Order: sequence, then C-alpha cells, then structure tokens
Amino acid sequence: MKKTLIVLCGYLLLFIISIMMIHPVFSQQTKKQEEIDAKVRKFLDSRRYSWHDMNVPASDGRILYDLIIKHGYTKALEIGTSTGHSGIWIAWALSKTGGKLITIEIDERRHKEALANFKEAGLSDYIDARLGDAHKLVPALEGPFDFVFSDADKYWYTNYIKAVLPKLENGGCFTAHNVSKQSRLGGIREFVNFIENESSLETSYARSSRAGISISYKIK
Repeated sequence: MKKTLIVLCGYLLLFIISIMMIHPVFSQQTKKQEEIDAKVRKFLDSRRYSWHDMNVPASDGRILYDLIIKHGYTKALEIGTSTGHSGIWIAWALSKTGGKLITIEIDERRHKEALANFKEAGLSDYIDARLGDAHKLVPALEGPFDFVFSDADKYWYTNYIKAVLPKLENGGCFTAHNVSKQSRLGGIREFVNFIENESSLETSYARSSRAGISISYKIK
C-alpha cells in the first residue's frame, strides 16, 4: 500500500512538472495569436471600404476563413491574389491552424500591393505570394492541397480544377468566386457543369454577397 502510494505520488509529481513546462509555451502561443488577431482586425477595419481591383467583399472572405477553421485546413492555394483581401482572410485562418498559403497573381502592380498589404496585416509569414501566369504555375505545383480558392480568369476555372483535383486531399475543398448554380456566363457554366457531374466532388453554393461561391469537397 505504501509502495503504491509512493508510485502514485511520483506520477502526480511528473504530471505537475509537465503542466508547468507546457504552460509557458501555451501562453506564448496564445499571446502571439492574440497579437496577430488584433493586428489583422485593425488592418481590415482600416480598409473596410477601400477594397476594389477585383477583390472579394468581406462577407465572402469570412466564408473562406470559416471553412478553413471548421475543417482545420493547412495547405492552401489561391488562384488570383489581386491586392490581397481574400488572401488575408485565408492566411488569418491558417495562422490558427498552423498552415500556409500559396497565392498566385499575374499582374505585377497588384502583386506588389498585395505584398505590402500582407506585411501591414502581419501575415507575411503565412503566405508564399508568387508572381506569374496561373495557367502555367498551377499545373506545375506539386501539392498536396486541402483548400483551394479560385478567383482568376473565369473561362479557365474548369482547367484550374482539373489541374488541382489530383493534388487535392480527400476531404479537401475547392472553392470558386462568382459562381452560382444558375450561372449562365460561358466559362462559369462549363465549370458548374464539371463540378456538378464530377463523381469525386460534393458541391454546394454560398451566397453571402451578389457574387456567390461554389464549395466543392473531394469525397474520394
């Protein structure tokens, strides 16, 4: 009985020591995340009415953020950076899941402005921003990815998803902007037909703004 009590006390002591060691690390991580959150919120608030140049509205950025947080995605790809609004929402979520974003933009001016915005928002460490033609860069990416957001040239959406789908993990999500089930625009209509009829995808649509977002999960 006495020996058992000594053993139990030893385990209790080890548990207390481990908690004491973990607590400072956890506290530092929590503090860092709180600092990131405060900086991103301040940045987004200061730019609330100034996002133009083909950027998504904040309501659509929130949809992307929520999807990443909900599923714990960590390996994200964005096709079409513009000046960085959607990338900031995506990277903000990835700062909480421990992930990173690759984002591609063909226009040098928009790319440079996005870099400045990422830095000011305090999210540069979570973003690999690349300047180039997504028609060439996307097929060349190795992957794997578990979250993709497409907001580039609409007539190329079907080509983008065909290039990414083999690199998208099971349970991963491919989202696309300016898409609804009723879309009639040529490239978008082709894309909707593809995601609706592709057996490996399960698709729904979100409509928090006039634009609309398709949300396709890879199920096998």
